[in-house]
Amino acid sequence: MTGFWRGLWLIASIELRQRVRGVAWYVLLGVFVLLLLIITVLLAITFGLTASVSSDSGSAGPAIFSTIIYFVLLLGTLVAPALSGNAINGDRESGTLATTQVTLITTPQLVLGKFLAAWLTALAFLGVAVPFLLVAQILGGVPGSTIGVSILVLAAELGIVSGIGVGLSGIIRRPLFSVVVTYLVVAALSVGTLIGFTLGGVVLQTPVTVAGSYTDDGSGDCQKQPDYQTTVPGFDKVWWLLAANPYVVLADAVPIHYGSGNEPDDLFGFIKVGVRVAQIPVDPASYSYDDCGTHQNYERPTSRDIVDRTIPSWFVGLLLQIVVAGALLLAATRLTRAPSGRLASGSRIA
Repeated sequence: MTGFWRGLWLIASIELRQRVRGVAWYVLLGVFVLLLLIITVLLAITFGLTASVSSDSGSAGPAIFSTIIYFVLLLGTLVAPALSGNAINGDRESGTLATTQVTLITTPQLVLGKFLAAWLTALAFLGVAVPFLLVAQILGGVPGSTIGVSILVLAAELGIVSGIGVGLSGIIRRPLFSVVVTYLVVAALSVGTLIGFTLGGVVLQTPVTVAGSYTDDGSGDCQKQPDYQTTVPGFDKVWWLLAANPYVVLADAVPIHYGSGNEPDDLFGFIKVGVRVAQIPVDPASYSYDDCGTHQNYERPTSRDIVDRTIPSWFVGLLLQIVVAGALLLAATRLTRAPSGRLASGSRIA
């Protein structure tokens, strides 16, 4: 077992050394730091002005912290496919894969070593974001549970994207095609689930009856508005599509903290509440109104009420993502194993 991990780290270290030798890698990190600096300054100015007007001095830290975490996730999901999508077939194209395969390095060591290198490379973006996360912590109001859980889930998401890229690079022979497919898979998880959720809610309409009453301006009598039928989107039937969305997984996993009025004080909380609202079936009472004051109007639940009455789904989505990435890595291991009995036409061996 010691030999297995030694060989795995040998492949990973070679990959990492190749990446850090290029100037482009440092330019990319520099641009990322510059963007983080701009975003942090703008957020600090924005929330500083808001606090001076509303006298709410505890909201800047959580808002800045959650925004930076999401920015790292966004950039990570954009960069990781490019860094991992040609990890195996790129070596095959350059003729160096066969040279590695005739050594004592096994195929699992080769595939997992490249996956580890891609994951560590993606985590570098999280590493350079630490000073900006410390700024949010200094501003105050960021609970320790939010910091710990968000960083762990973010690291896991970057690893999943890296695993998908490396897996597809071992399955698909052409580097450019595997990178594009990796982007498509990431887009399906992040944007595709949102589109499917929206379209599904629109298609699965729920009928409701709108009833109401109003006070007549002339007589002052209470008049009943004629009831009428309408339909509203049935998002409660398709909310589960969002479970695999990386941004939803991150928001749903982080423990929610409330500010004034039982409302969330960071971006994690607002996204969590928005997704949890979709779980709640349509309540006909919410479409009735009484302007006469003879009956109690429908009281909309607070964010705390919504979270308390709904269920978390982040662990299901994260497990599904891990299964997808693991299956792709396993398939890549089987297809990269040498000697190979079957190869696609035109494949380069050495």
